Amino acid sequence: MPSRQHRFIRGLALCILVFLCACGRSAPQVVSRDNAAKPDTDTVPHLRDADDAARFIAGLPGTAGSPFAALETTEAWSEHRRLLDEAWHKAEASLISGLQEFQQAELNQASLQSSRVFYPFGGPDALTPILCFPQSPNYVMVGLEPAGTLPSLSQIEKRGAPKYLAEMRETVDSELSRSFFVTRQMDRQFRGQVTDGLLLPILHLLVRRHNAILGFRYVRLDEQGQVIDRAADYKAPTRYGNKGVEIEFRGDSEPSTHKLYYFSVNLSDDRLTENKPFLAYVSRLKGITTLLKATSYMTHHAEFSLIRDQILANSAAILQDDSGIPYRYFQTSNWKVQLYGDYDRPYGSFRWLEQPDLRKAYDSGGTKPLTFRVGYGYSRITSNLLLARQANLVASTLQPEVRR
Repeated sequence: MPSRQHRFIRGLALCILVFLCACGRSAPQVVSRDNAAKPDTDTVPHLRDADDAARFIAGLPGTAGSPFAALETTEAWSEHRRLLDEAWHKAEASLISGLQEFQQAELNQASLQSSRVFYPFGGPDALTPILCFPQSPNYVMVGLEPAGTLPSLSQIEKRGAPKYLAEMRETVDSELSRSFFVTRQMDRQFRGQVTDGLLLPILHLLVRRHNAILGFRYVRLDEQGQVIDRAADYKAPTRYGNKGVEIEFRGDSEPSTHKLYYFSVNLSDDRLTENKPFLAYVSRLKGITTLLKATSYMTHHAEFSLIRDQILANSAAILQDDSGIPYRYFQTSNWKVQLYGDYDRPYGSFRWLEQPDLRKAYDSGGTKPLTFRVGYGYSRITSNLLLARQANLVASTLQPEVRR
């Protein structure tokens, strides 16, 4: 039987061994709430919550196990589904079918289809880029409105499902009936009145166009312009937050996945001058295809020269209506331009921004027909599109740079 001295020596040795092992371990990691210090792996968590909420709000039956299953049995949701079906059927017979035919005839080149798409001033209009460039790996959308958050079942129930669903239908009405989101309506809907941002209407448009939402995450740009995670309630220390969302989705009948980024950014020169992170991010989007539609003619004004110059420098191709970059900027040997439809002076309060040189270009011939209406004056004046390609830039198929 071991003596008391032997037991003491064995116990002391064991304590020393435990201490030495502990010294070899790394210290516990403190995880910040914003995750700003963590290297970003650009991995979107694959969770079903965004797809479930999107299908419920878009009037599509949920998949097995949806938390919204009980609400889908109510009269309010059945009426919501019926009214949205009608609105989407009308849009599919005109705008959507027109964009699909245009894409197949004019935008089906491999270089266009495989490039990243940049869509500033587009608000939540995910519909147009995925119809025009359905094979793009990445879509980068930018607007003034906040990115928003995903509501839970309890939050929707607390607001009252019938009223909430009626308001959600209104948020996409102008897009389906006129091809664009009206700015003053977005101001009344997406700043906490109906939703707290654009995440929900974006998800609605994606799932209605036969996509499954694989997951999403809240993101922002760090000081180097890299995409990083953020908390849903992150408060920016500066007046530029560059807050956004990243959505990963896949078409119901295709194996490839796509990513859509939305960033809330003020694109005026006054704000961009100090927003070095966003300028750094945009400067790396070389060889992109830029989409400009119903922009309130922002790039016609001197106070939006920075974003205009970035688009012209970085884009291998630009698809736009006349509210995009003024026609005179394409009158160089670098650009090859094709015009579609017909050009009348801008509609309504934008009449004073008429472009005589664009009118002359349409009158000179060489234009191609446009069989559908798009943009301002949707049903009251003729529609136009311009496709410009830059000879000295090759379309980029790389994903936007992320911090790794």
